Amino acid sequence: MVEFRRILLDGVVTEVHRVGDRLVCRDGRAVHVDQAAHLSPVLPSKIIAVHLNYRSRVEEFGTTLPPAPTYFHKPVSALNAHGGDVVRPEGCRFLNYEGEIAVVIGRTCRNIAPAQAPAHIAGYTVANDYGLHDFRDTDAGSMLRVKGSDTLAPLGPGVVPDWDFRGKGIRTLVNGTVVQDGNTDEMRWDMHYLVADLARTITLVPGDVLLTGTPANSRPVEPGDVVEVEVEGLGLLRNRIVSGPEPVRADVGAQPTESEEVRSTALGGDWEFRGIRPPRR
Repeated sequence: MVEFRRILLDGVVTEVHRVGDRLVCRDGRAVHVDQAAHLSPVLPSKIIAVHLNYRSRVEEFGTTLPPAPTYFHKPVSALNAHGGDVVRPEGCRFLNYEGEIAVVIGRTCRNIAPAQAPAHIAGYTVANDYGLHDFRDTDAGSMLRVKGSDTLAPLGPGVVPDWDFRGKGIRTLVNGTVVQDGNTDEMRWDMHYLVADLARTITLVPGDVLLTGTPANSRPVEPGDVVEVEVEGLGLLRNRIVSGPEPVRADVGAQPTESEEVRSTALGGDWEFRGIRPPRR
């Protein structure tokens, strides 16, 4: 399996490929995979994510899918890497993991058919589409702060070209315990369809990233937790949750909230408990 990564080697951003347990650069220098300082494997101009796509997630929310996929945007300032810290701002409680697979665009595409998508894909990588649901009441339409706050888009550890996404397992672990366990066969819309759908009106350029949905059981994590997303054939993305160094400013803008909308989404879409949920102890 070919896999490409970006790391800091002797203080310089370096592209490497994996050979067993070593990451090797073009001039022959190498570092053990566990000793490398990883960077995001790509530098996208945009990160686009699909909303619901996995059958188990749809069933968890007790809803039905629309006739076509819907999307939101994560700013590139949210980009993070394998081994990077994911920050939960002070004063926030509902930072949820969402283990996902990311499509990496390799060739500019616009107005293509799904069958043409493979020729425009550089490869695939592991992603965690973190959501800061404390801001869901005010940002539900755009998802800007919910999904786009700093550090909430880790990718990696590398990009694998020529990966067949069909029938692949995807799972998320928190402190070593499996909390999400799904399979790409759950997806309503596959990778090729999603690329072609977006490219109808949005030009996708090399490096752009498309996040393709998460299985059921996204839940909040706490500072100190280690979250890993493992995808069959793509590897394992690991990040640690840390507290932000300062609280969200209180003198401007909307503040974190804990409404039924926030709690129901963060805790699993248990809509039937709205208005009658026992008080939090």
